[in-house]
Amino acid sequence: MNKYKDLVRSMSLREKISLIVGAGFSRSITGAAGETRSIERLGIPGVVLADGPAGLRIHPLRLGVKNEFYVTAFPNEIMLASTWNTMLVEEVGRAIGEEVRDYGVDVLLAPGLNMHRIPIGGRIFEYFSEDPILAGEMASAYVNGVQSAGVGATLKHFVAHEQEVNRLKVNIVVSERALREIYLRPFEIAIKKSKPWAVMAAYNKLNGVYCTQNPWLLTKVLREEWGYNGLVMTDWHAGDNPVEQIKAGVDLIMPGDDEIIEKLIEAVEKGEITEDIVNERVLRVLELVEKSLKSKGFTAPNTTNLEKHAETALKAAIEGIVLLKNDNALPVKPPAKIALFGRGSYWTVKGGLGSGDSYPKYTISIVDGLKEKGFQIDSEIENIYRNTVHRWYEYGESIWLYRKLREKALINVDPWLIELLTTHYVDTVFEYLRTMHIQEDFFTNEQLEEVARRNDLAIITISRISTEGFDRFPFKGDFYLRDDELNLIKNISSVFHKYNKKVVVLLNVPGPIEIVSWRDLVDAILVIWLPGQEGGRAVASIIAGDVSPSGKLPLTWPSNLYENPAMRTYPKTPGENPSEIVYLEDIYMGYRYYDTFSVKPAYEFGFGLSYTRFEYSDLDIQLGEDKIIVKLKVKNTGLYPGKEVVQVYFRALNTRLNKPYQELKGFTKTKLLNPGEVDDIVVEIPITYLASFNGAYWIIEKGPYEVRIGRSSRDIVLAGRIELNRDYCYDTKWREINCSIE
Repeated sequence: MNKYKDLVRSMSLREKISLIVGAGFSRSITGAAGETRSIERLGIPGVVLADGPAGLRIHPLRLGVKNEFYVTAFPNEIMLASTWNTMLVEEVGRAIGEEVRDYGVDVLLAPGLNMHRIPIGGRIFEYFSEDPILAGEMASAYVNGVQSAGVGATLKHFVAHEQEVNRLKVNIVVSERALREIYLRPFEIAIKKSKPWAVMAAYNKLNGVYCTQNPWLLTKVLREEWGYNGLVMTDWHAGDNPVEQIKAGVDLIMPGDDEIIEKLIEAVEKGEITEDIVNERVLRVLELVEKSLKSKGFTAPNTTNLEKHAETALKAAIEGIVLLKNDNALPVKPPAKIALFGRGSYWTVKGGLGSGDSYPKYTISIVDGLKEKGFQIDSEIENIYRNTVHRWYEYGESIWLYRKLREKALINVDPWLIELLTTHYVDTVFEYLRTMHIQEDFFTNEQLEEVARRNDLAIITISRISTEGFDRFPFKGDFYLRDDELNLIKNISSVFHKYNKKVVVLLNVPGPIEIVSWRDLVDAILVIWLPGQEGGRAVASIIAGDVSPSGKLPLTWPSNLYENPAMRTYPKTPGENPSEIVYLEDIYMGYRYYDTFSVKPAYEFGFGLSYTRFEYSDLDIQLGEDKIIVKLKVKNTGLYPGKEVVQVYFRALNTRLNKPYQELKGFTKTKLLNPGEVDDIVVEIPITYLASFNGAYWIIEKGPYEVRIGRSSRDIVLAGRIELNRDYCYDTKWREINCSIE
């Protein structure tokens, strides 16, 4: 910071304040979320910030500009986490970072790092997991990948932003233990392992204080305890007092406006904020600017390697698909004849809306992917679906409208206004149009009889969409199937099974839906999540058996929505706009609740089937000075090549502090194993990952711990023990201290 102090001294107060207040939504790059202000007389450029977690979110078309600025639509974070492959996630991050760089953006507003606390969270697709270790490790890999391209990444939303209902004002009440062990932990891991350029403070209040105005959170925990030295920004229009935000530890208020500048100048003049605090915030912004390629004279080429990045997106989508059920239905080889049902088969949802959206040059639907692979798709069924939908269903993206506006060369209309309207509002409207209620069970029994006779297999796609600003709905048409969807599954299964033909369901969803009431009707279920632009190709590769499924669930899939303890304090309907939500389940969130209290979900955390089989053996556990080393062998004993996710859970057998039944502490994914091939697995677990927070400090109690190696949290295949002969205690800065529990 010292090298900027002379520069700061040369600034007027207004110039200083202007640097820590954003310049609004970006005008230099259409569709970017915002930018900082420049000071031309001092040679300080503004930097551009843009969403998002599934690929750079800028608009591909600009009024008066011939070039088009398409990006790659990658799988959403929930699907990236389903790969359990940190090396692959880092590769995705690097590809995203390259597009950020190539299009002149300086800081990416991603990844999202909140927990999958409620299955219907509106942004669950933007977040990795219900487990803090899995989420933290995935985020670290993502950030390292993005920043390897010379641009910044941003961890968000700090912290406890697990729902969208009344997100701007809701007060989240959570114990310090749960906060530190579950909700803060992934941020801490990612900050220490990847050093992100920025952290974004969340909209919500935390225990009565807005996160953006919370000095305990932004200064004590983030700065003093974790040693974070990057920039802290607000979420867009977060909080209600810019003066308190600057005092609490915010360096950059976004998106910013001139009114905020005047308020902050007045606060300094009245002594409500010291100029020393302002100087400190300015230095953080200057550090961010100095890191940017823009400050180094880099000129963005405004072209990027979309072909190469599409290959990365495809790999991630393939590894993130989760096979939930397979009764000898898959794989099937081309040129099998497939009857393809469900509107999502033809208009596959690539990703979520809001900041998680992106604008690719193309999206490969399921039908396109299957055709490309060589499968024969029933043309009569395809024509029925395509002809039941309004024209906007095919041209429904705002890009179509935007091209028309651009062609008209509008006169006396602010071009930026047109950009804003078509980018941020029209696209959302049309995406909802494309997923509106369209009756699915319009086939007669006679039609289905004919279809079953002439095809080898039926595939049904169930689709859902999700966005920021709203949570999903806990009733039919969202978490639960609509009657027409359920009837479609029942009718198709009945007729196809009559002819000894199999039925496969694809779940093109942002998060869990109810599955128990209908899963026995079908032969196979694949969760394809929101798979990005290459989703159809990924599905086809799995269906054809080119690749064996290797995805595992990063969250528990509930049998019933209200078995989840977090739903007990969730509003009965999203429209209630609650003022306060209490995290009554405390540390028992996700599988920690299910496993501790013996509640059986539809599918447990870490679950996922394969076309092949794996055998685990030779478990060896070693206790090092600051880590636990777990070694074992994994052998492919099946008939297909495949990868396996190795999950390491710890169970405390004799502790005084209440703890969950077991907790994930490490994981890895094998290399691609051919039949008969063995992989030697080594998982190194920092011993601090075993610590619990007792209200005053972190502690790992002495005594025996069971180390459990699982295919999932409930499929434990190997187990061993380690014995800790003393207590390990740490303060909140992770300095070891003397302590004992009697």
